[in-house]
Amino acid sequence: MIIQFQPPATCRVTNQQSRLPRATSSLALNACRDGGIYSLSSCNFSMSQGLECFIFGFNLLLFLLTVKTMALKQVSSNKCFEGFQKVFEHDSTELKCKMRFGIYLPPKAETGKCPVLYWLSGLTCTEQNFITKAGFQQAAAEHGLIVVAPDTSPRGCNIEGEDESWDFGTGAGFYVDATEDPWKTNYRMYSYVRDELPKLINANFPTNPERMSVFGHSMGGHGALILALKNPGKYKSVSAFSPICNPMQCQWGKKAFGGYLGSDVSKWEAYDATQLVKSYPDSRLDILIDQGKEDQFLSAGQLLPDNFIAACTERKIPVVFRLQQGYDHSYFFIATFINDHIKHHAKFLNA
Repeated sequence: MIIQFQPPATCRVTNQQSRLPRATSSLALNACRDGGIYSLSSCNFSMSQGLECFIFGFNLLLFLLTVKTMALKQVSSNKCFEGFQKVFEHDSTELKCKMRFGIYLPPKAETGKCPVLYWLSGLTCTEQNFITKAGFQQAAAEHGLIVVAPDTSPRGCNIEGEDESWDFGTGAGFYVDATEDPWKTNYRMYSYVRDELPKLINANFPTNPERMSVFGHSMGGHGALILALKNPGKYKSVSAFSPICNPMQCQWGKKAFGGYLGSDVSKWEAYDATQLVKSYPDSRLDILIDQGKEDQFLSAGQLLPDNFIAACTERKIPVVFRLQQGYDHSYFFIATFINDHIKHHAKFLNA
């Protein structure tokens, strides 16, 4: 991303670091690089000219602060199906910690803007699980989709109890904005995924900001469904593998919602897909769900897809629900049907 500032003629801009080119009549800063340290000098401080210099310097300072906030550190890069699978790290303003995300850039991204498909992973996962196990990259390359996979929670926030359970705290952000202490400062995964992450992606990669979709697995399937249902029109399509469809009624959800949102059950409804679909204002949302019939968490009553399907049927919202014989909750299941989901999203994103 290149942003240009035009300094007034009375100001001379001096670059004090050699990492960025010297400029005298204009200044071009690359937001993906470390910012240099700039100073204003030789200003003729008449009333009007001094004001021009001040305004230019102030705007430059704001820009440099923005660049620092949105700076990305590349962690890894691997060529894959003529595109690149990369991992980046950044300082999150929502989560108050460093966060990582995986991003696949298809070959098309080298010459033009691409739609973006966001993947949300399940309990205990990082950004690595999906990008190394799902095998989505070939289909994403063929359909020209950028695919982004963030981590599942803040990490290293030094909150008492954050690492005590595999289904709460670290690796289990549940894609909500916590309202309870001590979680509410950092555990804001809903706002991170809905707002901060897309802004970061759109500012640094060749995206079409108006064309985005979301999908996920288990806890991430829950996240994908609530994002689509809470933000009509924001996402072109949504799909899920083995989603937690009715968290208010299962043990995983009760534990997470009670800890992050408190004991007032009415607050939980804002993050429950089965509740949200009952008040969804439109029927123009095509949902694809794949569920393994041998999924141990289905039989344990953690996923509850029947409740969600019943609510969608009542609201006349179309759902393609596929119960897949013999498949479980693992990434072997996801890898088997991932191409179907990429095609589902490409149909809407490339329309």
